[in-house]
Parts: sequence; structure tokens; C-alpha cells
Amino acid sequence: MTALNRVPSVVARAGTASALTLAAVGGSLVIPGLAADASAATTAAKALHVAASKKGAPYKWGATGPRRFDCSGLTVYSFKKAGKKLPRTAAQQYNKTHHISAKKRKAGDLVFFHSGSSVYHVGIYAGKGRIWHAPKSGDVVRLQKIWTRSVWYGRVG
Repeated sequence: MTALNRVPSVVARAGTASALTLAAVGGSLVIPGLAADASAATTAAKALHVAASKKGAPYKWGATGPRRFDCSGLTVYSFKKAGKKLPRTAAQQYNKTHHISAKKRKAGDLVFFHSGSSVYHVGIYAGKGRIWHAPKSGDVVRLQKIWTRSVWYGRVG
């Protein structure tokens, strides 16, 4: 069970009035021992939301937004807006993430497409086997099913 899954039960125990008060004043709920997990999950969720908000933006090689993107440009832009800096290329991003198995992947993790040991594409995992990405020249930022098993997963720390 992740930190975010436990928050609703903690809020329920704290009471609706306490949760509404926290929301009204912009407060945050602190759960001892879970802050790092919650922070990483929040960053990933924000980055995923930013990427989804760029749906339909045209692909342009070397572009990092805000109106045009290549694959790693979309991930750089999305995570920057969420408060995390990533290196520029997909391969550099792979080298800077915490590598995880497909079983441990979560929405907001990065999905790296590879041929042998070479990473050639990156997207942001959206759940249910899908990613937000900037596919190729002539295409646009979109949600798409992962089309190959030649992928690795990385979590931004």
C-alpha cells in the first residue's frame, strides 16, 4: 500500500472538518515516515497532468515546449513544471532515474524504449499500459498504448 492510498483513511480518522480546514487554508497532511513517498508521488502526478495538458501539441525535434515537443522535451518540460529537473535526452534521463520493474511501475514513471542497450524514446506512464508522449515528426503529443516489450521503467526521485 502506498502513502497516497493511506491518506484517505487518515483523513477519515481526522474528521471531515479537519480535512476541509486543511484544504481551505492550503495546509498539508503530514504522515510520519511517508513524506518522501508522498512527495515523489505528487511530483509524478503533477508531471503526468502537465504532459496530458499538452495533448495535440505538435512534435518538433529538439523542442522542449511550451508549444512544441520532442519525446524527451515533453518529459523535461512536464517534470520541470512539477518541480524536478531532468537531463535533456531520453538516454540521459534513463541514467538519472531509479530503475524499476514493470510490476512496480506507477502512473508518472518514465517509460524508456530501447533497442539492445540504446534508449531511443521516452514517455510518461499513464496507467493501464499507456503513455503520454511526443511520438515522431508529423505527429502530436498523445496518449498511446505501449506497443513493444522492449521498454524499461524509471522513477524520478
